[in-house]
Amino acid sequence: MSDFHQNGIITDFHNLTKRSVEALEEELCQFSRRRPMGLILPSLFSELEGPALSAIVDELVKVPYLSEIVIGLDRADREQFLYAREFFSRLPQHTRILWNDGPRLKALDAELGEHGLGALEPGKGRNVWYCAGYMLSSGRSTVVGLHDCDILTYERGLLARLMYPVAHPNFNYSFCKGYYPRIAEGKLNGRVSRLLVTPLLRALKTVCGPLPYLDYLDSFRYPLSGEFAMRSEVLEGIRIPADWGLEIGVLSELQRNYSLRQLCQVDIADAYDHKHQPVSEDDPNGGLNRMSLDISKALYRKLATQGITFSSEDFRTLKATYYRFALDLIEAYDHDATMNGLSLDRHSEEQAVELFASNLLEAGNLFLDNPRERPFIPSWNRVQAAAPDLLTRMHEAVELDNQGKV
Repeated sequence: MSDFHQNGIITDFHNLTKRSVEALEEELCQFSRRRPMGLILPSLFSELEGPALSAIVDELVKVPYLSEIVIGLDRADREQFLYAREFFSRLPQHTRILWNDGPRLKALDAELGEHGLGALEPGKGRNVWYCAGYMLSSGRSTVVGLHDCDILTYERGLLARLMYPVAHPNFNYSFCKGYYPRIAEGKLNGRVSRLLVTPLLRALKTVCGPLPYLDYLDSFRYPLSGEFAMRSEVLEGIRIPADWGLEIGVLSELQRNYSLRQLCQVDIADAYDHKHQPVSEDDPNGGLNRMSLDISKALYRKLATQGITFSSEDFRTLKATYYRFALDLIEAYDHDATMNGLSLDRHSEEQAVELFASNLLEAGNLFLDNPRERPFIPSWNRVQAAAPDLLTRMHEAVELDNQGKV
């Protein structure tokens, strides 16, 4: 099928991009008879007005093996939801939109809040969590894929490559993470992964000592990619952050719940570009500023569950160690870019590192100052134990929104 190597932690599939889309889809159609497949698309309404999502829908129209597509729609009023229903109506698959700001789903969210089970803040993680609940309630899919709605270079082969390892009936993978080169318009992209996550993981290994968890995260080529596929039962048992820590949270839960032999990553695209978040130095609630804070908190919380203790002094040491690793990596990235004829703005790279270093300390202070904070959304297993009929009522609410009057 593809060249691969075992990297010591998880199976890593290469060169799947060399196979034709048509060949992959033909096999996936066969696989779907035993393992029906669905897709989750977490979306802001603003993305329906952007350049990427309409082209993504044009590609999904041609996908023959999907049983259902579930769109989580955030920040939409009634007229915008009606527009979204029309926008996605050309999809031939069984398609449903979760109007997260609509009265029916808001009522269910309030009910979950009364049980102490809802997501405490809006965000991508919350959106995905509700979509996962609907997928479980529909029962249409045993393999579920997920990808972002701002991919400017989207082509349907990306989804086929992502789904293949989990959908194959003779494979035993429960989860697959996608990766791809972050190069576009002659520039080296992927700043948060390159300049925050990679040096932070190395710094944590230095400060906290070698840990299997840190080696595991460091084995993913692109841990922050928003593209992954999984067996539907994975959705029932994981606890994820509601915010930008979603991807780190998902990987952390999988390491806790599954054998590493059941996890893999796959090369899904030769080129990948999406909407680039601004750094937002002056806005702690926006852009890469907020993202770096949420990711850092997610890492600290997951390390705490593994028995690692932190103090203010530890976070100051971590900041200094991270800063040194990050500066060394910038030099390596600069050399790599030069050798490959790419551009890299070292000044803006170092500015981003300075912001991330500051946020490591801020995230540490927030972690220490809020010991009673409930950082993760409860698993759907727990929700069903507390409110056994809630998924059924969610399914009914989504059907009414999509087929009835709103």
